[in-house]
Amino acid sequence: MSQVTEHDFLREALRLADANTTSLAGGPFGAVIVRDGQIIGRGANRVLETKDPTAHAEMVAIRDASRYLNHWELTGSTLYTSCEPCPMCLAAAYWARIERIVFSADRYDAAAVGFDDDFLYRELVAPVEARQLPIQQDLPGEGRQVMERWAAHPDRVPY
Repeated sequence: MSQVTEHDFLREALRLADANTTSLAGGPFGAVIVRDGQIIGRGANRVLETKDPTAHAEMVAIRDASRYLNHWELTGSTLYTSCEPCPMCLAAAYWARIERIVFSADRYDAAAVGFDDDFLYRELVAPVEARQLPIQQDLPGEGRQVMERWAAHPDRVPY
């Protein structure tokens, strides 16, 4: 019996992505999350099927792995994904404490077929006032008070 390799996990993500090109449930994206040599989460892009703009393959896989482990923290895991994660998925991987990401196609490959990942990466490093989406802060003191009440709560669970 041969040992499963990183290429095998990445190829599973690519298989999920390729299956999505037929089903049209979402874009050509697939992802798996692996811990201790075992797939604990799988996901394919489901944006069109669910009408949910956050249903990217990586997000679906993170949700699946979190349900499997019954925990939000995925420490010790690797995310294998068919394409370099967009900023939303990358942030989610950080929040989930995923330790490593391995991807196949990059953001420029995605941009070449109509996905705006590269645009989003550029927007995030632009000064707030130069971004295409208008952003403003209002009621900062009230927002800070809510944060302080949470920080002072004796039963809060930091994450």
